[in-house]
Amino acid sequence: MRKTLLAGTAAIALFVAACSPEGEREAESKAVTAEDAKAFVAMVEKEYEEKGPHTARAYWVQANFMTVDTNALVAKVGADMTALAVKFANEAKKFNDLELDPDTRRKLEIIKQGITLPAPSDPEANKELATITAELDSMYATGKDPEGRTLGELTELMANSRDEAELRKAWEGWRTVSPSMKEKYARMVDIANEGARELGYQDVGAMWRAGYDMPADDFRKEADRLWGQVKPLYDALHCHVRAKLGEQYGTDVVPQDGPIPAHLLGNMWAQQWGNIYPLVAPEESDVGYDLTERLKEKGYDEVQMVKAGENFFTSLGFEPLPQTFWERSLIKKPRDREVQCHASAWNIDGKEDIRIKMCTTITAEDYETIHHELGHNIYQRAYKDQSVLYQGGAHDGFHEAIGDTIALSITPEYLKQVGLIDKVPGPEGDIGLLLRRALDKVAFLPFGLLVDQWRWKVFNGELNPEDYNRGWWELREAYQGVAAPAERTPEAFDPGAKYHIPGNTPYMRYFLAHILQFQFHKTACEMAGFEGPLHSCTIYNNKEVGEKLNAMLEMGQSKPWQDALEAFIGTREMDGSAVLEYFAPLKAWLDEQNKDRNCGW
Repeated sequence: MRKTLLAGTAAIALFVAACSPEGEREAESKAVTAEDAKAFVAMVEKEYEEKGPHTARAYWVQANFMTVDTNALVAKVGADMTALAVKFANEAKKFNDLELDPDTRRKLEIIKQGITLPAPSDPEANKELATITAELDSMYATGKDPEGRTLGELTELMANSRDEAELRKAWEGWRTVSPSMKEKYARMVDIANEGARELGYQDVGAMWRAGYDMPADDFRKEADRLWGQVKPLYDALHCHVRAKLGEQYGTDVVPQDGPIPAHLLGNMWAQQWGNIYPLVAPEESDVGYDLTERLKEKGYDEVQMVKAGENFFTSLGFEPLPQTFWERSLIKKPRDREVQCHASAWNIDGKEDIRIKMCTTITAEDYETIHHELGHNIYQRAYKDQSVLYQGGAHDGFHEAIGDTIALSITPEYLKQVGLIDKVPGPEGDIGLLLRRALDKVAFLPFGLLVDQWRWKVFNGELNPEDYNRGWWELREAYQGVAAPAERTPEAFDPGAKYHIPGNTPYMRYFLAHILQFQFHKTACEMAGFEGPLHSCTIYNNKEVGEKLNAMLEMGQSKPWQDALEAFIGTREMDGSAVLEYFAPLKAWLDEQNKDRNCGW
């Protein structure tokens, strides 16, 4: 999902600067009040509402007409809006010590947290931070390995090659793009931490964790608690995959008592393992149908694919997509121009102008992606009557979790109900389906957690620049049981080879989404009265579920996420046990496969 930055405009001048020293002292002595805070928030909301649609349209045009000119326009709009967001955040901190009503305080905190990297008030430091972040972004985007291969080319090789030496060379080659980032990254951390302290936070990591409606240290413990719940499933998956990779590459390459070499898991960062499914698949696990073939046999085109997704949501009681969705979305790849084909969901005006952008193909993968992206759109429209400051997920994991929850309902039973298959196959294909899904969903969990675990240590000073790489691989091994395939020196900066590090995109949202989607799915299935294995459940055509789901979605970010969670599932705590229930048949199968193996690392 793309969430367009809705940065604010010029902050309200809370003090009138006089020309004389006497005037300055008078202004400084005037205390701000609760009414000043409310007036400030109201002005910010007004500016967001006015400027947000213009910013969104600029980004939309650039994504759909990629030229030198549109790139330049977006760069200017983005820079202006970021600068204004920084200004708003610095104004908001003036109200830190006031006793305020909960709504005003919540909005002020959202304003302060509206920028990922807070710049200090010093203009020179602000400018330096902007320069560094732009340079880091460019260094990653233009990076190539010593042979001139792009990340796209290397990613494809990592997914498909089974040549260990070739994989190792590609893995090491991509990590030559990041060492030159390290000094800039360290300086960026220093500047952003100064900005965070000005806003009232201990450091940037504490500022990010403050967005979860609990003390920053408590959230750190909460993330580890959730990981502890699902770790036994991950450990079983890790053991089976390691054994199969040992058979493929030899146990001298993949020792059976240690971490898995990171270059052998089908992904440049070993974050998802689905590409190696053929190497680890059950010997017999026939799904019984090929959804891509069925879509083509039924004559689906790109618009029909999206109509199918819309039909899922109307079956739950949601209103059909507005006519403007069909007029303004990009659903099919144009032949005459370059566009960003990465699937994304957009809300242009904070109201009804919702759209998707994707170069749809008639495949099972895109059929699922469409259901996922429309989940974002339905969420966006549900909270359209909230303040612009509250137009977002209850926390940053919710939005991705909603789309993924819907995708979990694309089961054989659902496909039969909509006429894409004639009968629901037996359970003989379940293990294959679950293993394929676990290689992406379960394998991702520790990586989703550790990226920000590393950054929190960097921001709070636990890791100094000379320790960046050591700390990264300690976390990779501790959480993932994955190790670098070659010796890594302190001069290396392997975290920088993952986009979200130089791009400064918080990552915890993805870990939380991978927990929440199964929790939502389980609750929805219970509401629907479903009896049977959780992985077989679909909530298609259940309006009671849709009504309860909407009660959560329409709250947006207006209340603590615990309130939103309770509105749908009746509890106030995130829980990983639904992940275990969903994959229970797979866990039993994995335990059987692993019974004579030495698991752990």
